[in-house]
Amino acid sequence: MWVLFRGGYPLRILLPLRGEWMGRRGLPRSLVPGPPRRRYRKEALPALDVPVLPVTATEIRQYLRGHGIPFQDGHSCLRAPSPFVGASQLKDQTSATTSFNLFIDKTTGRFLCMTSLAEGSWEDFQASVEGRGDGAREGVLLSEAPEAENSEEVRRIWDRAIPLWELPEPEEAQLARVMFGLTKVTDDTLRRFSVRYLRPARSLVFPWFSPGSLGLRGLKLLGAEGQGDGVRYVETTIPRPGAYHNLFGLPLISRRDVEVVLTSREIDSLALNQSTGLPTLALPRGTACLPPALLPYLEQFRRIVLWLGDDLRAWEAAKLFARKLNPKRCSLVRPGDQQPRPLEALNRSLNLSRILRTALPAWHKSIVSFRQLREEVLGELSNVEQAAGIRWSRFPDLNRLLKGHRKGELTVFTGPTGSGKTTFISEYALDLCTQGVNTLWGSFEISNVRLARVMLTQFAVVRLEEQLDKYDEWADRFEDLPLYFMTFHGQQSIRTVIDTMQHAVYVYDICHVVIDNLQFMMGHEQLSTDRIAAQDYIVGAFRKFATDNSCHVTLVIHPRKEDDDKELQTASIFGSAKASQEADNVLILQDRKLVTGPGKRYLQVSKNRFDGDIGVFPLEFNKSSLTFSMPPKSKARLKKIKDDNELGAKKPSSGKKGAVPQSSETGRAPIPSQPDPSKPSR
Repeated sequence: MWVLFRGGYPLRILLPLRGEWMGRRGLPRSLVPGPPRRRYRKEALPALDVPVLPVTATEIRQYLRGHGIPFQDGHSCLRAPSPFVGASQLKDQTSATTSFNLFIDKTTGRFLCMTSLAEGSWEDFQASVEGRGDGAREGVLLSEAPEAENSEEVRRIWDRAIPLWELPEPEEAQLARVMFGLTKVTDDTLRRFSVRYLRPARSLVFPWFSPGSLGLRGLKLLGAEGQGDGVRYVETTIPRPGAYHNLFGLPLISRRDVEVVLTSREIDSLALNQSTGLPTLALPRGTACLPPALLPYLEQFRRIVLWLGDDLRAWEAAKLFARKLNPKRCSLVRPGDQQPRPLEALNRSLNLSRILRTALPAWHKSIVSFRQLREEVLGELSNVEQAAGIRWSRFPDLNRLLKGHRKGELTVFTGPTGSGKTTFISEYALDLCTQGVNTLWGSFEISNVRLARVMLTQFAVVRLEEQLDKYDEWADRFEDLPLYFMTFHGQQSIRTVIDTMQHAVYVYDICHVVIDNLQFMMGHEQLSTDRIAAQDYIVGAFRKFATDNSCHVTLVIHPRKEDDDKELQTASIFGSAKASQEADNVLILQDRKLVTGPGKRYLQVSKNRFDGDIGVFPLEFNKSSLTFSMPPKSKARLKKIKDDNELGAKKPSSGKKGAVPQSSETGRAPIPSQPDPSKPSR
């Protein structure tokens, strides 16, 4: 299991939860940089009335031509002469290739100067070109980015770490090699990549050197822990993961290299480079994210091979990253028994060069044959659990019905007013986020502060109002989640929301978007005076986004106004049937009002396109922790709904356990009045 801690930078449109470096568990006390401190940054809560519209590649080209700036079109960036380079640096640039040292991202407009290491937004570049402000200072120098305390901590750890071959006891060196699977990795390879070993923490230390120099900017510590028959790796980065943008192996890349292999782990890069001699780079966040800040360093390569792992998730991440890198130059190594991770392949004495030659092109025409798909079909058949998606840890009954949370699907969620839709869906999304699913929240109904308060309480599973002394501890852990918020509130245009979602997928590799709720986007649509037509257009836009970006979209829709004594059904969703038709999953939060006490809540899965299982199970609301997940010791009874043929062949008799009958008219499962499903029968 590969564990990553993540953070993020604030944007003008997205509001991320920022975090300090939290990977202190594996370090000795003498190396810990002190107790965690809370830092309040004003820019973390941007107060913008109108979000900054994203820039397009066409607009960037038109701006450069309009100001007489020459440029070259690259794979994912535009290259242009840098206004941040001094006269002395210009003398050293003799060729046209080296003079075009400013890289402008085609999607976001962010720039990076390879010579001065200045970076900034598209607005910063425009200000420097137009002479607004001090142009030389508009960019942020990367060499000045690390904080002083991080620099001191990096230097102190690096000085205490020693190479493996210099350990005084050979038994300790051999144990470290066995623990990290480096028995076949030579000392020359470790020396070439400057890998060291920190004895007090029993961790490998991978350095982050500044581009173009040997200045040390950061470190990654890799610890190994036994987990059953396998090994669990734990990563710690300095600076924090959101600011750790190290392409491990970059100092060994020359300007003449035109091909590179990307891996998700540093130890895989060691094995791959030793076995094949090819240039290799390790991504700083593995399969979780490919930060756009790294794209300029990959522009020089005509061919990029992505060999990210040996499971279905690594394969999905490789396809997602290839779209960001330009799929026409990317090839993917398909996971398989004879194509494991590079380090495992080296230990098994497999031919890594032969495996690389079998890499499949990431780009193909719109029409394909089964011959091109047969390996993907085999991958899903041989990895059934991974193909089903990420399983919920708090809702085991939901796993039995939906099997998991999958990319590229659209889930429609509805429930009566005041039943707790937002509270449930926040825990539903939080469950996935804690398992590494990069999540973007669009809360148009309640403020982000209130939503974050609810999610933090659900995350801690305690009432923090009564335990404020534990707030910092839980808040620090909560900040490390890959969770981001849109700053929209109230009615918004669907075009603006989709543009923001596209930006988030590109920058943060978002895999799950929650929209609460659809009705707040209908007031801005001027497509038609017919609200039903406007809703159909919005649902279609979200459906297309989910499919095109391989991103799961959870859409909250209010139901029609119906009598309180009637249960909701699929036809109760507001609008036409398009929402339920386009959706892959339909979830209904049933709130059965009782005269003698509070209502009983149930979650009904009324549509499941993955394998057809539908059913209903009870929910128990805990007011102190604001959670709907069942306690570990309770035995919630899941009731699956069988198809009509099976029901017709065998009808369960009254009072016996069996399937819940399905109404042919409503397509829903009536909930029995006795006994109480939330309590086990005696």
